[in-house]
Amino acid sequence: MKKFILLPILGLMLVYGCGKKEEIKDTKDEKFCIDKELKEKITIEAVQKRAVSESINLTGNITYNADHVVQFNSLVEGIITKTTFSLGDYVKKGQVLAEIKSTELNSMQSESKSLQSQISVAQRQLQSSKSMFEDGIASQKDLLQAQSELDVLKSSLENVKANLAMFSASSERAVFQIKAPTEGYIVAKNISPGMQITEGSEPLFTISDLKEIWVLVNVYTSNLKNVTQDMLVDVTTPAYPGEIFKGKIAMLAKVFDADEHVLKARIVMENKNLKLKPGMTADIIIDKSLGGEMLASLPAKAAIFDNNRDYILIYKDDCTIETREINPVIKNNNWIYFDKGVKDGEMVITKNHLLIHERLKN
Repeated sequence: MKKFILLPILGLMLVYGCGKKEEIKDTKDEKFCIDKELKEKITIEAVQKRAVSESINLTGNITYNADHVVQFNSLVEGIITKTTFSLGDYVKKGQVLAEIKSTELNSMQSESKSLQSQISVAQRQLQSSKSMFEDGIASQKDLLQAQSELDVLKSSLENVKANLAMFSASSERAVFQIKAPTEGYIVAKNISPGMQITEGSEPLFTISDLKEIWVLVNVYTSNLKNVTQDMLVDVTTPAYPGEIFKGKIAMLAKVFDADEHVLKARIVMENKNLKLKPGMTADIIIDKSLGGEMLASLPAKAAIFDNNRDYILIYKDDCTIETREINPVIKNNNWIYFDKGVKDGEMVITKNHLLIHERLKN
């Protein structure tokens, strides 16, 4: 009887054991691999030898290029009755921006009408002089004088018409129209309805195309030896964290600014996509070579700071990524340098690496 009881129990143990093995096989962890979608979002860079440099940090402000700026001053006095633009607007050449009521318009229009009447009289006088000259009654001198008087009046009328056209006079609205002298962006505005315009008033507005901007850099005495004309620099701004704009020092002032006690350097930069706006603050980074040997280097952004240690992600293939602790010998704003622990030519993930680091940890 005992033998018949043991056999079923043994069978159950075998079945249970097989089921347990199958369960372990199903729950085995899969190896992490970078999929196609993630691969498109990361950047992989090679470790390479680079001359050691020191970062020098300066501050500055973005302003418009004064060589590409038009400031508008009114040539007539009067009261602004209407404006059709705002600060920052893009305007086209010839676009009406404002209207000004002026007594000078009334004076010019009256003068124009008066000259037209005088010209009519002078034309009749010239015709009469011609007839009398042909009949031998008037002399050639009288004929020439009549012609001269008519020419002077016509010239005066053309001058008045030119002035009216220059000021864009509108006879229907009895106002001068202020038109944009060039295309670009309104970067300064000192005009509003009801404002009195007098001789010596500030420019009513300023237009700049903003395709090229200036960065005015503050250079203190301690950094004078490190800043030279034509030096290439990196420019960053709080408006675009992590984005670097390339520029060059085009001019270094010869005297110190009396108010800020700094020497001003000017960086001229292309303003692609008009990202940089006048008035923004900027940080300027200059890499100064320290000479000496070449060391293995990586962009500073490649380092991952975790649990008070620095790591990088060594890429071998999409399914083989090594998290390696590093101890760089030198760091600056742009680069980290190694004398050991990293080999020249090794591939490192430098963008969206934090996401992969967290996936590998978990």
